[in-house]
Amino acid sequence: MLPSLTVIDDFLTDPWAARRAALALRYALPGTGGNYPGRDSTSALEVDGINAAVSRHIGIDLAGAEGTEHGHCRLTLKSDKGRSGVHVDPAFYSGILYLSRPEDCAKPGAGGTDFFRHKRTGLERVPTNGAELAATGFDNLDDLVGTVVNKDTTQPAKWERVMRVPMRFNRLLLFSPWQFHNSAPGFGTDPESGRLVMLLFFAKAGG
Repeated sequence: MLPSLTVIDDFLTDPWAARRAALALRYALPGTGGNYPGRDSTSALEVDGINAAVSRHIGIDLAGAEGTEHGHCRLTLKSDKGRSGVHVDPAFYSGILYLSRPEDCAKPGAGGTDFFRHKRTGLERVPTNGAELAATGFDNLDDLVGTVVNKDTTQPAKWERVMRVPMRFNRLLLFSPWQFHNSAPGFGTDPESGRLVMLLFFAKAGG
């Protein structure tokens, strides 16, 4: 069974090279909008062996999930806004590699990743089997996601934060994509000082 959450510190052997490469990518233009605060890179960051390394760690062969921004980077500044908040990911497993400078990660409230409980239903994730779904009172997953996640995504009063995984330079966070989560607020005023992460969305290899 996959762990619901795993933290691997000092993941890359040369994180500064990865950070420089991430900052050198092209990003969507400011103000072009997006579901989540910040701007996503228009191409993936090339990190040799990252899928294999994560596969070895969890004991399952993984590949990038088709139709996702697997490997792309996101740059979020303090002033950035988005249309969505708490969400789930369309993947088998998710990951976030933090590439912000150590001094920025250490600032109070610096943007790690938050996990939530939906107050009205008490759920902390989407059910993963029929018995769990039946216990929620919903007939199917689409109805549950539409009513719980999509309807309340940008309403903070509907959610209780249960955990924040803090940012740390070169920290890889791996987690079940069906947990209700969101990025903590962005920071900084320019790419050098902003919240910089690599997004990872995995599928089972050959699946």
